[in-house]
Amino acid sequence: MPSKIIINDTTLRDGEQTAGVAFTTDEKVKIAILLDHMGIQEIEAGIPAMGDIEKKAIKKILNKNLKARIIGWNRAVYKDIDESINCGLNSISISLPVSDIHIRYKLNKTRKWIIEQIKKAIGYAKKHKLYLIVSAEDASRADFDFLLEYIKTIKKEGADRFKFCDTMGILEPFRMFDMIRHICQAVEIDIEVHTHNDFGLATANALAGISAGANFVDTTVNGLGERAGNAALEEIVMALKYIYEIGLKIDVKRLPEISRFVSKASGREIPQGKPIIGKNCFLHESGIHQDGIIKKPLTYESFEPSVIGKRNQLVIGKHSGKAAIRDFFEKKGTMVNDDIAGKILRKVRYSSTVLKRCLSDSEIYSLYKGVLDRNANRV
Repeated sequence: MPSKIIINDTTLRDGEQTAGVAFTTDEKVKIAILLDHMGIQEIEAGIPAMGDIEKKAIKKILNKNLKARIIGWNRAVYKDIDESINCGLNSISISLPVSDIHIRYKLNKTRKWIIEQIKKAIGYAKKHKLYLIVSAEDASRADFDFLLEYIKTIKKEGADRFKFCDTMGILEPFRMFDMIRHICQAVEIDIEVHTHNDFGLATANALAGISAGANFVDTTVNGLGERAGNAALEEIVMALKYIYEIGLKIDVKRLPEISRFVSKASGREIPQGKPIIGKNCFLHESGIHQDGIIKKPLTYESFEPSVIGKRNQLVIGKHSGKAAIRDFFEKKGTMVNDDIAGKILRKVRYSSTVLKRCLSDSEIYSLYKGVLDRNANRV
């Protein structure tokens, strides 16, 4: 594992490329500020060549004097690079495809043309003293020998780092690990991994790339992005913190805030089961799980919810157990014995099955009252 991992969040570029998503200038500025306040080290702010509206947003972000490095995305052509320079950017990313299917069918060019074009673009960018990231679009489907030639070329020409793009999200973690490891062994250059989620593997592939030696990783808030999206910022940050135990100096308590804001600005609701920031992440219904949570929360929670400003919650439904029933009433100041809890639970399971949901507090109290009344009538 690299000793230091840098996150390059691309919510404002690749995230906004989600079909139907369009941030206003004020929203882009707000998102950049929230990312910066969290401690995100790099922000890909947009594509200057898109025109005046995009350039206005990028300039406003630059004027905020954020701590994060602000990056503009470009095709490997002089005109795009000029647009970035005119925005005031001193860090840019340039991209060319490296897979034969892209080179032939999208560009109608050759591998030789790709090498010559990237040389020209790097030379032009370096003439203007720009910090330069060079991407290899569709790297995961490229001929590996040609990919290495491309990387060695950009290194020789002066690129500051190389971005490996799993553009179609077709890799799995073991293959990603092998590819990045071989690149690290062949070329001494900083490596960034950019992963897509077409098969639900964006986060896993990004972490595999880091494990193999990549020291930069792309993310988007809530996993926004083309088609099925990109590696989610919240997943990458928390996985690095709790699985890999890497301190990123990122204020994770701010994750829910930026997640909610991006959700509203993008018009994309957060799925209830979304890892880390979904509503159900700390919601427990299963009786076995509830019993464990009551005794020791870490039995069924990998980290304390308070770390990201949340709390756990036990809900009463079909799969609950007597421990949860007793806990529910104890928290309300009522002691319930095992016999009463069992009777309430039977009614809970029936009602929950009929209603196809968990029960509300008032519904649970109604069942409790029914049990007590029935017991009283028997006496």
